Amino acid sequence: MSREAFSHVDTWVFDLDNTLYPAGSRLFEQIEALMVDFITETLSMDRPAANVLRKSYWVKYGTTLAGLMAEHDIDPVPFLDKVHQVDLSALTPSAALRDAILALPGRKVIYTNAARAYGHRLVGHLGLDGCFSDLYAVEDAGFAAKPHAEAFDRVFKAAKLTTSTAAMFEDDPRNLAVPHALGMKCVLIGAADPAPHLHFQTHDLARFLRVISA
Repeated sequence: MSREAFSHVDTWVFDLDNTLYPAGSRLFEQIEALMVDFITETLSMDRPAANVLRKSYWVKYGTTLAGLMAEHDIDPVPFLDKVHQVDLSALTPSAALRDAILALPGRKVIYTNAARAYGHRLVGHLGLDGCFSDLYAVEDAGFAAKPHAEAFDRVFKAAKLTTSTAAMFEDDPRNLAVPHALGMKCVLIGAADPAPHLHFQTHDLARFLRVISA
């Protein structure tokens, strides 16, 4: 891997959860538990059944919310309010990551399937305020979700993104298939089987960014 592979990139797009902080912090487990709470309360299901439904909608629709909207006509706003009431105390700001992001040439943006308010709260907690020019959330995609092309189309148009000169960083390999097809350089954060749409993989985002911006 070298800087040359990214020499054409002038826009850097980052996912949020399990990308800008280590998956080992287990923050997303809190979100999943709150999803189960919401499903249990809203659909009058027991917790085991609600958890099965949560997982099945994530697989089928890309997010649990997308499945709930498609199959149960759920209002997304109360769902998003509920599932993002998480404790961020397990997350520690990384000066190394902040410095590495700021060192990248060009524009840096976030695109998340999470809610906008949660995204801004999390960025602030991580000490990454001022690193990104924009944050695009599920509201900006009309509540459509990655990995679906419709969601990317809405957000990338809003961002006025030129995909041929952009790179995307994600923890879910499914969410890199469309960016790859659009000509973006695609980097997976975490482990997955090799696939044609994954140009690079890393477990250390800060280190990876330092190498390509050196």
